[in-house]
Order: sequence, then structure tokens, then C-alpha cells
Amino acid sequence: MAAAGAGSAEGTTWQSALAAHLAFRSAVGDVSGSTRRLSGELSRLEASTPGIASRASGLFVRYVDHGVLQLRWMDAELAAATQLANAASEVKDPDMQLALLRRAGPRLEAAMMGSLLLAVWLDFIHLTDVALKQHIYSVEWLVVDLDRVQKMLKPAMTALSSGESGQVEAVVRDIPALVGHLTREFAATREAMRAGAEKLQKILVLKESIEAITLLSALKFSLPSLPPSAPALLGMSLTVSGDGVMMGTRLVVSAEWVEMMRHLVRAGVLSLPAVSAAVRIQAGQVMMAQSHDELPKGVRDALGDGPEVQGMHVTGRAGAGMNEPPRHHILPKEFREWFEKRGFTGEMDIDQFCVKLEQANHEAIHGGGNWKLGRTWPGEWNRMILEALQKAETRTGRMLTRNEILDIVAERMEEYYIPLKFIPWRGP
Repeated sequence: MAAAGAGSAEGTTWQSALAAHLAFRSAVGDVSGSTRRLSGELSRLEASTPGIASRASGLFVRYVDHGVLQLRWMDAELAAATQLANAASEVKDPDMQLALLRRAGPRLEAAMMGSLLLAVWLDFIHLTDVALKQHIYSVEWLVVDLDRVQKMLKPAMTALSSGESGQVEAVVRDIPALVGHLTREFAATREAMRAGAEKLQKILVLKESIEAITLLSALKFSLPSLPPSAPALLGMSLTVSGDGVMMGTRLVVSAEWVEMMRHLVRAGVLSLPAVSAAVRIQAGQVMMAQSHDELPKGVRDALGDGPEVQGMHVTGRAGAGMNEPPRHHILPKEFREWFEKRGFTGEMDIDQFCVKLEQANHEAIHGGGNWKLGRTWPGEWNRMILEALQKAETRTGRMLTRNEILDIVAERMEEYYIPLKFIPWRGP
């Protein structure tokens, strides 16, 4: 299928799909690079014989193992996101491409936010490793501190690893505040270690190593925390320049990262709250307590904010105290086996291709506006879509591929005014 002219609406859709796809690939690569670095650092700590792996190793190696366990679900989410991106690149219809990327978005979002939290967890393990090497802090207190931090991280990590887009979107808004609190915990523990070193008259020997204990997460948190009046002032100091988002003279995120996120937010692949949370974390703990709406407008605009984006992530009917519209299979579940033979398994299972429809709309596509006709109406969705696919197979003389099926389904959804916004099935 040839791309439409650049000035046409179809050409614009193609350009949007291509830009979103390239940005998505870059974002996956960016997060994958972070998880690889975290994995390497965890491996180094696990083998740290003077610290974690030697003294009371039975007590502390398990905390490294916990980090490795978290990495597994992040890698699984990135693999699933990549699989969906591959599927998107193989279909011809640009709207279907974007629909598949939007399905992959929550997985990328979960891995991105999870890697930020895991980096903070790694900071505490690194601090513990130094304390064990230098004998400057009680082993019992180290265990207590790590247990407390692990418990604070658990709800967010559980939500991010759930695979539920609703849980992911709900928790990302709270992550900056959580990281800000943990940053202050980190500072308090570090100062306690400094005091312990002084008592042991090792300050001259340990001064250099203590000063070097900074957060490995590369988030460059400001320590210690600033007075209560600081967040609002520093929030307003975030600006957009040709280099990216700046806080004063410090680069928070690069222009390339901003452009990548802008494409994904505008396409509805990533949510603005998640991207804003990442910026606030990168900016440092002085931004942690603020909501994404308190980022300067210029920064929000650079990240892709706008009326159409806000409309993609408005509070659902259930969140507003109303019953949520039921979910309906676009690929009829009574023909599940037929679709499975054509590649709809795993991440591409037909249960992943559902839409929310109001009851009236649902009855319309199954009865042509007359609910009494039900499945007997010639244009009834399930009947129509299978007939269209079977006719296509007759014309080609072979079994349709999964991507060919998706292209046909996209055309029919447009004819029936069904938006290409897929959600997973949540039913028996």
C-alpha cells in the first residue's frame, strides 16, 4: 500500500504512525539499556566479597536477588512491547499500527518506571555494601532499613508488574513522591554512617569513600532536601531550551529524549503523567511532591500536552462513579480456534483485541439498530467480519496471515465507526 500524499489526512496519519514507531523503538532501547546497566551492577554487588557477599552474606544477598527478580518482569514487559511493535510494523493500516503501539505503551511505561524504582533500590544496596566493607553501621540496622525500603517499594512494583494498564496509570502519579521520600531516607542513613565513622575515629580514612556514596541511579537527587518553599520555586525554574529541559543551568533531560516522548504522548502510546513523573524524578527530589499539572506549561507542551492528549486520558466512567462500558471482542471469541491457527496467540491473543462499547452501540453493530434481529442481521459484526475474512482467503487461495487479518479488521472498524483503541478482555 503506497503512502498517501504528505498533505492529505491519510499522509498525516502515516507520518504520525512512523514517528511514533521510531520513537517507540528508541524508548525501548533506552529502557533496555537502563535494565542492562542495573543487571550488571547487581551482578557486581552479588560478587562483592568484602561486602554483600562475605560478611553476613546470608542476610544481604537476598536483597540483591530481589532486585534480579524485579528485572525479570521488566525484561518480560520490554520483550512483549517489542513483539507488539514488530507486529505494528508489519500491518499496512496506519491506524492499526498506532492501535498496536498503544497496546504496547503500558508495558513500556511499566518497565520505564520500574527501572527508575529499581535504580533507587540499587542505591540502598550499594550503600549497604559500603557500610559492610567499612564496618561503620550496625548489621541489624542495615537489615531493618532494607526491609523497610523493600516494603515501601512493594506496592508500586506490584502494580507496575501486574500487566494491568489501569494499575500502571494509577501508580505512576505517586512514584515521584515515593522516590522523594526514599531519597530523604537515603540521606538520613548516609549521615548516620558518617556519624558512626566519626565515633570510630575513622573519618580521615573514610571521608573520601563516604563523600563518594552518591545515588547510582544517575538521577542526581539533591541532598539534603530543601526547605518547604523550595519546590514551587524550583518547579517554575524548569525551562525548555535547544538542549532539552533545563533546571537553571543543569540539563534534566535531553532534547532528543523530549522529542521521543512528545511523539509517544501525542500518539497516545505513553501517558503524560508517566512521562512527567520521569522528568520530575530526573529533576531531583525538589520536584517529587508536585503533580504533573504543576510542571511549567512550556515543559508540558514540549512533552506533547494538549487538549487531544488530555482527552485520551480523562477519568473513566467507573472513576466518576458510573458503570464502565462493557468490553467486547473485535475478533469473535466463538471463532477463537480459527484465529489461533492464523497467529493470534500469546500477546496477540484475541482477548487482547477488545473495545469498550456502550450498550446501545453494541446492540447496533449486532442488530443494525434493531436489537431484536441480533445475529440474524446480515451486517451483524461477528457474522460480517468472519465472512469478509473467509472471502479474502478464497480470493488469495491460502490462509490469511495475522497482519492481513488486522488490516481487514481495521477497515471494517472504520466503516462501523468503532475506534481503534484496544483493551484486554476482563471476563470469564
